[in-house]
Amino acid sequence: MASSSKHVVFDVVGTLVDYEAFYEAIEVRLGAKLRAQNIGARIFGYAWMEAGEKEYTYLSMSGGYVAYFDVLGAIFYRTLWQAGLTEEDPRHFATDDDRDFLLAAYRALRPRPGVADCFRKLRDAGYIVWALTSGDVVRVSGYLRNGGVDFPPENFVSCDTIGVCKPAPAVYEHVLKKFPAENLEAWFAAGHMWDASAARRTGFKGAWVSLWEKEMCSEIFGEMDVVADSLPEMADGIVAFKG
Repeated sequence: MASSSKHVVFDVVGTLVDYEAFYEAIEVRLGAKLRAQNIGARIFGYAWMEAGEKEYTYLSMSGGYVAYFDVLGAIFYRTLWQAGLTEEDPRHFATDDDRDFLLAAYRALRPRPGVADCFRKLRDAGYIVWALTSGDVVRVSGYLRNGGVDFPPENFVSCDTIGVCKPAPAVYEHVLKKFPAENLEAWFAAGHMWDASAARRTGFKGAWVSLWEKEMCSEIFGEMDVVADSLPEMADGIVAFKG
């Protein structure tokens, strides 16, 4: 149980870490072949990740939880089918070696600019910083560590250990229970509105950074307590928040 009353819980992948290494690998490995089929490397990567999140979430909802990274690997050829290959079987278009090369790149994602400064601002203001991820702790904490960002392992929480994926309310409630209820100020910070809004409905204050999604779509997700265009700006907003 954490003794401080001030906590900020971050989503990691997409929020603190970007996807550029993954997109770059798709371009290097399959970019020319995809373009010959009128498929952009970046939109293929986006579709692959988004489909992975959907299947991962549906498995969790149905009681058949499977780690996200395993889901991502399994749906590679299915995503190629849906991307619109013309007259070519995806298993002839790409190989298991191609898939594994791209998955290895996903294991080497890099922190966004400003992560360390964001954490420093929050810690200087008395906040304890946490991470809540749908990924496994070793891989996701490695993104930050390999990028030179210090993060205490005891403050890293994975859906793999809970056995339920975000945005199920039980996931956010699991983290809230780690904090003392008295005078609690608990924030959830994310680059995904679906994530931040779900946390906000379970008792967190919500902070959203526009680095990934660009558009809030508040007409479906609702409003946030803090909205920012960079991670240090998000930290400033949390520290200055009155309400």
